[in-house]
Amino acid sequence: MNSDLKTRIWPAGEAAVAAAARGLAEGGLVAFPTETVYGLGADATNPKAIARLYRAKGRPAFNPLIAHVGDLAAARRIADFDATAMALAEAFWPGPLTLVLPRSADCAVAELATAGLDTIAVRVPAHPVALAILRAFGGPVVAPSANLSGHVSPTTAAHVQGDLAGRIDLIVDGGPVTVGVESTIVGCFEVPMLLRPGGLPRDDIERVLGRALLHPRQDPGADSGQPLAPGMLASHYAPRTRVRLNAGSVEPGEALLAFGPAALPGVESAAAVMNLSARSNVDEAAANLFGYLRTLDRSGARAIAVMPVPHHGLGEAINDRLRRAAVGRD
Repeated sequence: MNSDLKTRIWPAGEAAVAAAARGLAEGGLVAFPTETVYGLGADATNPKAIARLYRAKGRPAFNPLIAHVGDLAAARRIADFDATAMALAEAFWPGPLTLVLPRSADCAVAELATAGLDTIAVRVPAHPVALAILRAFGGPVVAPSANLSGHVSPTTAAHVQGDLAGRIDLIVDGGPVTVGVESTIVGCFEVPMLLRPGGLPRDDIERVLGRALLHPRQDPGADSGQPLAPGMLASHYAPRTRVRLNAGSVEPGEALLAFGPAALPGVESAAAVMNLSARSNVDEAAANLFGYLRTLDRSGARAIAVMPVPHHGLGEAINDRLRRAAVGRD
C-alpha cells in the first residue's frame, strides 16, 4: 500500500462532484458523505479499483460490499426485484435501507465486490452530495464506510482523513452526516430477513411488509465463514480502547459514554464523559454514536464504560454496533 498518496479534500459543490465522478471513472478512491456515514467509493465494475479499496481499508475480501446507485432504475439493472423488494424500495429509497437481492443476468458489478456470492447488496442513498456524484458518474459505486476496516465508522470528513489520508485520492467534505449509523440491511430471500439493523428502524420495515422480519439462522456475530452482508463480523466498529457495556457505575480510569439524564456512581472521577442524548432520544444518540466513540478513544482512558441504551427504534442499531465494538474487549 502506498501511504504517500496525496489525498485531496474538497468542500462539497459542483467542482467536487465533477472531480469525484472523474476520479471514480479513472479507477480512483473517493470518500463522500451519505446520510448514514461517509462512504469510500470505487467503480463497482472495476476489479482493480475494488482491490485497491480492500487494500486501503485493510478489509477482508470475503466481506461483500454494497453497490450504491442513483435511482431505482439503476438498481434494477444490477439486481432482480420481486414484489417484496419493490415494495421496500418504493417505500424507503432514497434512504438508509440496503436490499440483498439476486444478481441480474447482465449485472456489471465485479464479482470481487460481491465476494463471489450470487446475490448483491444495493441501495440508493438519500444524501444530495452522494446522489449528485452517483448520477454524474453514471454507474454503480461500491462504498463501504470510509475508515480502516473494523474501526469506528466516520461521520465527518475529518474522521475519514484521520484513517485514510495517504491511502485514497479524494475526500468530498459535505459536513457531518445526519443518521450516524450504517444502513439497515434486509435480505429479500424467500422470507425477508434482517441481516443488519441500521438507520431505518425495523418497525418501519415490518409495517410495509405486514409481517415480522426473520433473523439469520447462524449468529450474525460469528467471524467464521462468509457473511451474507456487510457489517456482520463479530468484531467491528471498534475503538482501540476496551469497551465495557451496560455500565452501572464508572470505574477509576474509565471514560463514560452516557445516555439519558441519570448520573452514574463514580462519574465525577471519569477520564472523560460524553452523553449520546441527555434527553434519552435514540435518533440523537445514533447521530452522535461514532463521533463520541472516536473522541473518547483519544481520551487516554483505560476503558470506555457505556450506559444501557433502550432497544426500540434506532436503539437496536446502536446496541448492535456497541456489541460488536466490545467483542474481544470485555
